Amino acid sequence: MAVTIKWSLRLTFKLNLNKYTMKTIKTLFILLLIAAFVPANAQEVDEIIANYLENTGGAENWSSLEGIKLEGTVSAQGMSIPVEVYQTKDGKMLVKINIQGQEMTQVSFDGEKMWTTNFMTMQPEEADPDMTHNMKNQGKDFPDPFLDYKEKGYTVELIGEETMEGTETYKIKLTRLPILVDGVEEPNVTFYYFEKENFVPIATEAEIRQGPMKGQTMKDTQSDYQEVDGLYFPFATTMGGQPITWTNIVLNPEIDDTMFAMPEVAETEEKK
Repeated sequence: MAVTIKWSLRLTFKLNLNKYTMKTIKTLFILLLIAAFVPANAQEVDEIIANYLENTGGAENWSSLEGIKLEGTVSAQGMSIPVEVYQTKDGKMLVKINIQGQEMTQVSFDGEKMWTTNFMTMQPEEADPDMTHNMKNQGKDFPDPFLDYKEKGYTVELIGEETMEGTETYKIKLTRLPILVDGVEEPNVTFYYFEKENFVPIATEAEIRQGPMKGQTMKDTQSDYQEVDGLYFPFATTMGGQPITWTNIVLNPEIDDTMFAMPEVAETEEKK
């Protein structure tokens, strides 16, 4: 990226300029370069994001999206697991899976309460406060984290250009609101790789902040972009390293809010 700097300085030099004066002039020059570069960098990253939103349907169409339903399969441990996902503009989310004919709710969030299914007892369990807090903040990502990112309190930064698996990309750093881990705020940073031709993300990288894989980098991919009612979505993705193939995406589906509610927990024999 070319940077043009225009300024006028009148300096009267003496032949015996001391080292301090030369150091001051050098520092001034560096500061002027930085001042000229930062606005240009910010402008360029916003242009990349604007191109991305425009090429995938337009910011106005993304903003008008009220909800989405995704159907597909997850490849895990040699199995192909059907998965169904609902997301809404007001932050609700539901993820259902089907394992060997048994359907269960993996994650549900009604905007205030988050719950999951315990795979050992097959009973619903309310999530801990940290997970619920993080899920509430995650709702800001709908329908896309880059849409109106400044209003969400996010920041973006163009890191540079990189080749990702043979594809030339722009590497953009997205910083969301901090997440809670054991009650302590942790940075929430994801690196996105936008391919240069169509300005769409083809990969993301983020550091795992908790659990047995804490400290490791998780890389996910996005490909096979297809149009759905004027908006473009990646139909082939990975999440946590697990391949997901989306077979059907429905925009603004009919949603019954009761589907997010946590069912009553059945009493065990011990409690009785």
